[in-house]
Amino acid sequence: MTTHRARRTARSAALATVTAALALGLAACGSSGDDSKASGAAPAPGAAQSRSASDADGKGGTERATSGGDLKKTVRTATAQGGAVEIATKAATASVQPCRGDELLVTAVHRFAGQQGDHLLLTAVNEGTKSCWVTSYPSVVLDWNADNGENAALPHSKKDNPGGDKHLTLQPGGKVYSAVNLFDYGSKHHTAQTLAIALRGANGHTGPFYSVVMKGQNQKFSWNEADVLNWNTEKPYDF
Repeated sequence: MTTHRARRTARSAALATVTAALALGLAACGSSGDDSKASGAAPAPGAAQSRSASDADGKGGTERATSGGDLKKTVRTATAQGGAVEIATKAATASVQPCRGDELLVTAVHRFAGQQGDHLLLTAVNEGTKSCWVTSYPSVVLDWNADNGENAALPHSKKDNPGGDKHLTLQPGGKVYSAVNLFDYGSKHHTAQTLAIALRGANGHTGPFYSVVMKGQNQKFSWNEADVLNWNTEKPYDF
C-alpha cells in the first residue's frame, strides 16, 4: 500500500508540473499575438507609403478601373536620384478626334511661280495639345477676301494618288501637306494673294473656313483653273 501511494503522489506531481508549463506557454502566446495586432493596427504613415510603392514596383505596373469605367494603366518612371519611382496614370487607350481648324496653323508657300508645276504648298501643323486626324483633301477657296460672289471651293485633282479616305494622325507639333495646283494660261486669269481652307470630316462634309497664312516672297498667284491634292505626310512636288 505504501508503494502504490508513493507512485500516485509522484504521478500527480508530474502532471501538475506539465499543466503549469502548458499554462505558462499559452499565456506567452496570447501576449505575443496581442502585441502583433496592436503594432499592426496603426502603422506609421511613412512605412505604409513605402510599402505601397515597393509593391507597385515589384508588380511592374498595375491596372485599375476608374468610376467612369475607363481602364487605366500605371506607368512607372524612375527619377534621377536613387532610382525612386513615380507613378503616372495614363489612359490605356485614347480615342483620337478629328482636327479642328482653330487647332491647326496652316501656311501656304507659292512655289515655281510662272513655271510648269506652279502651285501653293499647304502645310498644316497641329498646335493643339492632343493628337488629331485629317482626311481627304482640304476645301480651298482662293481670293478669300474678294466679295465677288465667286468664292467657290476648288475641286479635287483628278490626277491625285488614291488613298484620300485614310485618317492621317497628327501628334502635337506634327505636320501634313497638301497643294493647290495653279494653271495659268496667260490671259483672262484671276490674281490673288489670299486663300482659306476648311477641313473635311469622315463623311465628306466641311467645317468652317479659316484663313491661310501666306509665306515666302512670291505671295501673289494667278490661275485660270486650279485643283487640290489630298493631305499627305510628305511634301508634294518635292524636287
